[in-house]
Amino acid sequence: MRAVVQRVDGASVAVVTDSGIETVGGIVGEGLCVLVGVAHGDTKEKAAQLARKLWTLRILEGEKSCSEANAPLLVISQFTLYGDARKGRRPTWNAAAPGEVAEPLVDEVVARLRELGATVETGRFGADMRVSLTNHGPFTVQLEM
Repeated sequence: MRAVVQRVDGASVAVVTDSGIETVGGIVGEGLCVLVGVAHGDTKEKAAQLARKLWTLRILEGEKSCSEANAPLLVISQFTLYGDARKGRRPTWNAAAPGEVAEPLVDEVVARLRELGATVETGRFGADMRVSLTNHGPFTVQLEM
């Protein structure tokens, strides 16, 4: 599993539908916006490990974690984190797990975060999404499980 984690001062995600654009998740104030990619071979155990890391990662103001600051997280699936553009001009997505594998594991990250006590908002798996955020810092880190 791979995650790009951004410290934010507010973030939201909207999906494009036939009737327009609908906001499906958002956080207000300090928190984390997390893009999560799933690879072949990832497991529920890796999802749980990622959730624990996100909940305790000390990158908020004053070197606090979401658990210490009671800060929310916005978690969004992002298969393109496994894009490979080393050859040619078009990335390949061969390393990304297919939707039927990836979706339950992203859901597992969210479920485990909630079990830990986190307030979690999400995007909509497989949808055409629009993410808006104010990156605080800017502060962005990559995690690999």
